[in-house]
Amino acid sequence: MARHSKRARRATPAPALTIRALIERGARRLARARVFFGHGTDNAWDEAANLTLHALGLTHEGGAALYRRRVSRAGALRARQLITRRIAARIPAAYLTGRTWFAGLEFEVDPRVLVPRSPLAELIERRFEPWADPKRVRRILDLGTGSGCIAIACARALPRARVDAVDVSPQALAVARRNVARHRLGRRVLLRESDHFSALGGATYDIIVANPPYVGARELERLPAEYRHEPRVALAAGPQGLDSVIVILREARRYLRAKGLLIVEVGNSEGAVARAFPRLPFLWLEFARGGGGVFLLTREQLPAS
Repeated sequence: MARHSKRARRATPAPALTIRALIERGARRLARARVFFGHGTDNAWDEAANLTLHALGLTHEGGAALYRRRVSRAGALRARQLITRRIAARIPAAYLTGRTWFAGLEFEVDPRVLVPRSPLAELIERRFEPWADPKRVRRILDLGTGSGCIAIACARALPRARVDAVDVSPQALAVARRNVARHRLGRRVLLRESDHFSALGGATYDIIVANPPYVGARELERLPAEYRHEPRVALAAGPQGLDSVIVILREARRYLRAKGLLIVEVGNSEGAVARAFPRLPFLWLEFARGGGGVFLLTREQLPAS
């Protein structure tokens, strides 16, 4: 009888994991593998949670009860396989799930566009206050729109404004179109293929906001492996990371209305920009949620072209 009982105990299947336990195991694997966090999350737990819930076909809604739910063997296997791919290929999680968030809004993303991660989201959520009066903003230009996240967030934050969103990449604009349609903003967000300002004619704007390429050649080669999955054209900006910002500073004045604002993210190239343009009175913005390398200039402070 004892031998039969022992065999019976061996045949008893292991209890199913909860979602929380599965996320914890994934987070430990990600931490041990030392993957780079910075494409939508900044820690192993959040990354593992996003990947696990995606593999299970779930969202973050559901509160504490969600994490107590048991997971089938098939679901647990899908989650482990997805995290294995994240580790082995160093693909940003947002590309694996096909979605990410910016300024509280959900967007589709894939390797045709950068994964949104700009501190500009915080400024947009504040409706550009105190630098602009939201009631007076009627036209905005999003220069280098990529996935369309900045343009769409601006349109949602400022419902009276029309937004022109331009990009040099037709592949990026294809992704942006999907996001504009997703947020039902086709009447207020106009997408256009343009190398900087080249296709804009005589249009003028209350605000020009840009997150252009700003990574210098040496820095580009040292970036974590995850960045190699992003479009190089959206990152590389010449030897010092200044190729695009030079064009913007040279040409932006003619496209701004009186007292209009130019707001540009230049990231780690902040010092190089300041040294290259020592006479410009850059206002470097600070953000409560972190991030930096964003300057603001008025039209009147920009050099005449």
